[in-house]
Amino acid sequence: MKKSICLYFQVHQPTRLRQYRFFDIGKDSHYYDDFTNRTILKRVAERCYLPMNKVLLEAIKENGGKFKVAFSLSGSVLEQFDRYAPEVIDSFRELVQTGCVEILGETYYHSLSSLIAPSEFKHQVLKHKDMVQQYFGVTPTAFRNTELIYSNDIGAQVYDLGFKTMLTEGARHIMGWKSPDYVYSCEGKKSLKLLLRNYQLSDDISFRFDNPAWCEWPLTAEKYLGWLKAADGEIVNLFMDYETFGEHRSADSGIMEFMKALPALALADGGLEFVTPSEATRRHKAVDELSVPEAISWADEERDTSAWLGNELQQDAFNKLYGLTEKLSILNDPVLWGDFGHLAESDHLYYMCTKFFSDGEVHRYFNPYDTPFEAFINYMNVLSDFIIRVNEAIATKQ
Repeated sequence: MKKSICLYFQVHQPTRLRQYRFFDIGKDSHYYDDFTNRTILKRVAERCYLPMNKVLLEAIKENGGKFKVAFSLSGSVLEQFDRYAPEVIDSFRELVQTGCVEILGETYYHSLSSLIAPSEFKHQVLKHKDMVQQYFGVTPTAFRNTELIYSNDIGAQVYDLGFKTMLTEGARHIMGWKSPDYVYSCEGKKSLKLLLRNYQLSDDISFRFDNPAWCEWPLTAEKYLGWLKAADGEIVNLFMDYETFGEHRSADSGIMEFMKALPALALADGGLEFVTPSEATRRHKAVDELSVPEAISWADEERDTSAWLGNELQQDAFNKLYGLTEKLSILNDPVLWGDFGHLAESDHLYYMCTKFFSDGEVHRYFNPYDTPFEAFINYMNVLSDFIIRVNEAIATKQ
């Protein structure tokens, strides 16, 4: 059997908040920085989404449909595509229509609801599923949670929602001696198959590609092919942010040319094949159950949830927001639920992270705030106004 290569890309842009002052609370309930959201979305579309989609489409056609990839597109980014760059949706639709691209399920708002609110998690997953059907005419059967967050409990929830395959991180502290280059199954839900990110080979592209201080720089498709062939398992899962191509790593770095060359080179080798996540778990049997009692993710050195919930500022904001879910369920107001969803985007908590060194550099990218405290104050001002609206609606209903 050929060794499988599973390429997956995360596509997400947050709904950024405008500068919201203390004196706006109770007076102005428009929370979003529409100008910045439009500017960044259109810039990334021009640098990454449109040119990279073209690269992938050409690779699919030139290799007779043997090159395959998968995407997750959050509801938040699809809303922005609709509003600011509908041509990007058309380009993703063209990819899906090749039959070589799988669209994965996820939380609509790229939220952390799986950690605290099972009913809200289910609502967002089903809402995202409906949106994928609406835009692309397909029903997701594989799932990636926000930032690859996973635990045994989350896996069980995902299985109960009807998914057969789930993506997560091959974190060292849960793998032990095991290799991420095999298919595993969820502990207690053996029918849910797990694909684990090979973070070394993924990060070689997404973080180290254009670093001249890296001992392997420059990275060529030929060199990378050798590493793929040397991987010791049955499948190599390469999961990364789509913005790696053309935005985080500029086109001048050669990363687009690298991706143009890799598919044909790998397929010509004869011992490798490209698969989508659902194909991967149909083709390869699970070698073992994977026990993950505490949530893991693909973020930072710790590979846990500390990027979003690692300090008291983040925990305070997170708990206050999700403390509103019972009242929102009583009200069932679509406008309030919509604002709740955008405030639940994990990016807002990520901006409050206080980590330093290499992880700190990652946290500063796309961050509109100068300090974590500034991010916290702005968010809490918005949340204070939102709480007032919810409480006033409850009082009116009674």
